[in-house]
Amino acid sequence: MSSSIRRTPLRSRTATLAAALAVPVLALGACSTAAGGDDGTLSVLASIYPLQMVAEQVGGDRVDVGSLTPPGAEPHDVELSPAQVASVAAAQLVVYQSGFQAAVDAAVSEAGPAHVVDAAEVADLETTAQEGHSHELGEDDEHADEDGDDAHDHGGLDPHFWLDPTRMPAVADAVADALSEIDPDGADTYRANAAALGTRFGELDDAYAAGLATCERRTVVTTHEAFGYLAQRYDLEQVGIAGVDPETEPSPARLREVGDLVRAEGVTTIFFETLASPKVAQTLASDLGVETAVLDPIEGLTDDAQDYFSIAQANLEALRVALSCS
Repeated sequence: MSSSIRRTPLRSRTATLAAALAVPVLALGACSTAAGGDDGTLSVLASIYPLQMVAEQVGGDRVDVGSLTPPGAEPHDVELSPAQVASVAAAQLVVYQSGFQAAVDAAVSEAGPAHVVDAAEVADLETTAQEGHSHELGEDDEHADEDGDDAHDHGGLDPHFWLDPTRMPAVADAVADALSEIDPDGADTYRANAAALGTRFGELDDAYAAGLATCERRTVVTTHEAFGYLAQRYDLEQVGIAGVDPETEPSPARLREVGDLVRAEGVTTIFFETLASPKVAQTLASDLGVETAVLDPIEGLTDDAQDYFSIAQANLEALRVALSCS
């Protein structure tokens, strides 16, 4: 297992949760994730940026949305402070994805917030090895760590559904329904906002379908297998140097397999991402004499000037260049 992966034993997490839930909510007045605004806005807490974005867009000015994953943090192995755990209990709505972040799952289970939207229940998750859209390079280790144990277990399901924009409207509708239950006076607003957001996702899907329709290559080599849903939707082939957890260290055998495929298929670009180290991708690309470029899994923001849609558009342009699309 990579030394950068931190796992908290269940008993330790439970003890932390119990202590955190004993903290009076009034003591968290400075924590934006704990309570709504003084103007009567609803307090909403999201686990990761894509869900935060949906909650903000659907709720509009009737909600105050916080996130359990800080900007610029890699979300897969996020740990929660006692104040964050207490904020889960205090929030009027929690929007999260079960099976993705163990600490968040534990906090939601223990805190029992009044209203929850679990994106995993509405986004139609699929297994990490989507047939026909993920290269099977060998049987050596399936990106396991040196102890033979995958560094992060998502229960066999790929959590990165938000990279297929057609899976997002169902989440927006679920958030609108939950907010309408809490705040019936805003129901029309929430449902109209969800519909408008769904239209934007549809337009993004159209742009991807048109932009990736005719390409010289269709194999996408990435550091992190985050793009399975995108590959499935737009008929691409994903090859990950690491698995669904970006911190998993690829074995030498895996690196050789990826290198052989790059040479055999004429791949010109190896993609790295913004929230994890690019060193493996850059070293492999240098050894193979190919380019590197950013393909962002949109798990979090590193630039306040960007958002889900601007990053998705930048990803599309990067793919079109790498795959020589016309």
